[in-house]
Amino acid sequence: MMADQQQCARLDIQKIRADFPILGREMRSGVPLVYLDSTATSQKPVQVLEAMDRYYRRSNANIHRGLYTLAEEATVEYENARERIAAFIGAATPKEVIFTRNTTESINLVARSWGQTNLDDGDVVILTEMEHHSNLVPWQLLAAERNLRLEFISVTRDGLLDLDSYAELLKLEPKLVAFTQMSNVLGTIIPAREIIRMAHQVGANTLVDAAQSVPHIPVDVGDLGADFLAFSGHKMCGPTGIGVLYGRKKLLEAMPPFLGGGDMIKRVELRSFQSNALPYKFEAGTSAIAEAIGLGAAVDYLSGIGMKAIEQHEQEIIAYALERLEEIPGVEVFGPEAQYKGAVASFTLSEAHAHDISQILDREGIAVRAGHHCAMPLHEKFGIPATTRASFYLYNTKEEVDRLVEGIYKVKNIFA
Repeated sequence: MMADQQQCARLDIQKIRADFPILGREMRSGVPLVYLDSTATSQKPVQVLEAMDRYYRRSNANIHRGLYTLAEEATVEYENARERIAAFIGAATPKEVIFTRNTTESINLVARSWGQTNLDDGDVVILTEMEHHSNLVPWQLLAAERNLRLEFISVTRDGLLDLDSYAELLKLEPKLVAFTQMSNVLGTIIPAREIIRMAHQVGANTLVDAAQSVPHIPVDVGDLGADFLAFSGHKMCGPTGIGVLYGRKKLLEAMPPFLGGGDMIKRVELRSFQSNALPYKFEAGTSAIAEAIGLGAAVDYLSGIGMKAIEQHEQEIIAYALERLEEIPGVEVFGPEAQYKGAVASFTLSEAHAHDISQILDREGIAVRAGHHCAMPLHEKFGIPATTRASFYLYNTKEEVDRLVEGIYKVKNIFA
């Protein structure tokens, strides 16, 4: 089968579900688990669990320093994972892939290293009203220190970015445009290539929060033209404690180190040091070795299935979920139509608070998220304190959507 045909093949959901041991769990109510919180963190396939277990059982040692067999094996596995991740996102070289703890740390790295070096009094940074706190607070902290001006691309009532307002903001000649590629609340898929193209026209650099996009849709940093892009392993079938910052090599080479300590140095004297080459300049201390290996296995797993096929499956699931949710009296779903969004459905129910909905659904074995989802300004924009969020991934089925709908009707009956 040709690669393109394989990418578009329909997923064998039952085969995929068999790879995720936790999906076979019965909850305390005696019903099978319906996991609908992959936007917060995804479940992990056996291939990832086994890769990490194999490292700890056979090759556990520190990397880059030891000359003995275990250390050399561990180093090779760690760096091979970096190479596969670089290929997965289309980076020009593995040197452009920096391992961090998560998306949050990646964005803070850019703010503290690139931002402190390149942004000063009165400079403009453009964000959006739908940002996760991880792409708001680092810039707010820096703005307070450097007297920066933060401006925001507005969000329309149907959950899309107002590109006319963006065009107006670009007249301010920003130094940076930082935005999410997919909203963790609305599911909105942002036209990232266009946002970046417009930013570059006025000389701005760009940072893409790809925590929600890289796990679900094909992302190629070269095609996008991104200057920086950040994502987390735990949202894409990998372990917690490992994330990635992609940065254009020229930008990364010009940036000072973010943290100081072992492995980020080439030479240290009592009163000075010389930093290491990329990517190690930004990877101080002992790395999350097993986690990087696990993320490499997750990338292999997703690549083997095909990101186009995953995207197609999720489009079918979210279209069905929106159709079913809209049948329920009193439910309001936020965000655009299915064709403009990823597999995220955030909603309110007139009869009950989001926290009550989540707790009652839990009795039915259904795991959803309730609250502001680390996007308080966006909820304030829509005039609501919280939403219930059901998010789907490659292992979810339409039958699980039906279970969710049945559970919501039970909530309505309780509060009737």
